[in-house]
Amino acid sequence: MSQAVILPLLLPLAAAILLLLTRRRISLRVRRGLNLGVSVLELLAVLWLLVLVSGEGILVYQVGDWPAPYGISLVADRLSVWMLLITALLACCALYYAVQGTDRGSRHFHPLFQLQLFGLNGAFLTGDLFNLFVFFEVLLLASYGLLLHGGGRARVRAGLHFVVLNLAGSTLFLFAVGTLYGVLGTLSMADLASRVADTAPADVGIVRAAGLLLFTVFALKAALVPLYLWLPAAYAGTSAPVAALFAIMTKVGAYAILRVETLIFGDTAGPLAHLIEPVLLPLALATLGVAVLGVLAAQGLRRQTAYLVVLSVGTLLTAFALGTRDGIAAGLYYLPHSTFAAAALFLLADVIARGRGAMGDRLEPGPAVPAAPLVGGLFFLAAVLIAGLPPLSGFLGKWMLLQAALERPAMPWIFALVLTAGLLTIVALARTGSMLFYRAAAGGGDASALALVSGLASAVGRDDPSQRSDGWRCDIGAPAMRAGPDWKRLAPVLALTGLCLVLVAAAGPVTAFTAATADALLAPERYIEAVLGGVVGGR
Repeated sequence: MSQAVILPLLLPLAAAILLLLTRRRISLRVRRGLNLGVSVLELLAVLWLLVLVSGEGILVYQVGDWPAPYGISLVADRLSVWMLLITALLACCALYYAVQGTDRGSRHFHPLFQLQLFGLNGAFLTGDLFNLFVFFEVLLLASYGLLLHGGGRARVRAGLHFVVLNLAGSTLFLFAVGTLYGVLGTLSMADLASRVADTAPADVGIVRAAGLLLFTVFALKAALVPLYLWLPAAYAGTSAPVAALFAIMTKVGAYAILRVETLIFGDTAGPLAHLIEPVLLPLALATLGVAVLGVLAAQGLRRQTAYLVVLSVGTLLTAFALGTRDGIAAGLYYLPHSTFAAAALFLLADVIARGRGAMGDRLEPGPAVPAAPLVGGLFFLAAVLIAGLPPLSGFLGKWMLLQAALERPAMPWIFALVLTAGLLTIVALARTGSMLFYRAAAGGGDASALALVSGLASAVGRDDPSQRSDGWRCDIGAPAMRAGPDWKRLAPVLALTGLCLVLVAAAGPVTAFTAATADALLAPERYIEAVLGGVVGGR
């Protein structure tokens, strides 16, 4: 039993408790330093866990030393560690941006941030469906607070929709796990995987219904059509670093779909094998079509980015729906790319909104962004990344997906929707870049075509702490905007786009890792043996 598995849970939980207890006793500067320091420690712990899993295989920690399936199992395999690494990298970048001013106005921002990481890490590590529900609730409770941080009518309205829909999802989750426990007598995912194949014929229908209820819950978390309507307003209305962190939230739903489909309802599940597969591909393709229309119709850069998150979910789940080694590997490569690129664009949208004053991020002609060469250059890079143009990581992920779809009956639909969505995304982002930079009013800064494609020379500065006309609130107490570069605010944007470039430079090792992860997912007996230790069916 490896104690390293529990570190990604202990660190954020301990930090959240400490930050909560000392919120009135220590200064904001100390809270920032503590939060950043713990986030870096979490990243180092995940890297250590990645090395251990790569060398030793699946690691299991039985909480309280109670054996599975009776106790709580934490399981670190290639998939869970991959998700932990993406989350840790994203969290460090989002938090560094937040401490530049967005965290002002509430003593609870920093405890909630670590509590969110605790919920995310727990969802990726748990080996039990009920504890997956528990960690979902933890991360959702933290996300409610983070979503509303800073106040404002738009955030409260979006937060209300977010809360109501997710509470409905939580209720369905409880119905599903209660049904599975009542029929199969266990909620350990490894034990369920060994028992589902032996389901009595009279119980197959009710287990199928419970499995489809689980899929509905996970589809809501992933923002799959038609359960995506909560996302655009919530992500566009909250603060930039919170929206950047939320870029991983939809991937929690996608992770749960992949885990349950390959482990519990995989090839060995008898009459329940591949339960989700018939409905997943059509819904993923429908998500592509609907999301790209939202991208085209968006009137603000942050809402457009929110629809790009939904679009990335459609692409990701299309890859997972193929159910093959190559399809899953393509999705796992595309997952960090889409997360980092969307997060970078959320932060960059905030920078642009600050520079345009009362115009915010609205896609209308307005004042030119100060220091436009750098901002325009970063927008151009983020747009190329998220649209999937060659030779960057988005292109590689989509190319791997299309290669994996060549032998599938649905290949024409996959090619048509993936390529058309990519083309329309390019059109939409080209219009956005033109509106924000080419058609900007003269005298507000350099907004030439050269600024859009070649800048890395200067940056947008600080914000005006006033309320925008769309309900978005700038950082409380922030100093007035300045013309010179603010590298502290732009550093996370550069880091996130740099991580996407690392995915290109290290495409060989990364794709080898994702292929090995896909192989492990399609051989669930390794996971079952590691968790149960030879105890089959809990007996």
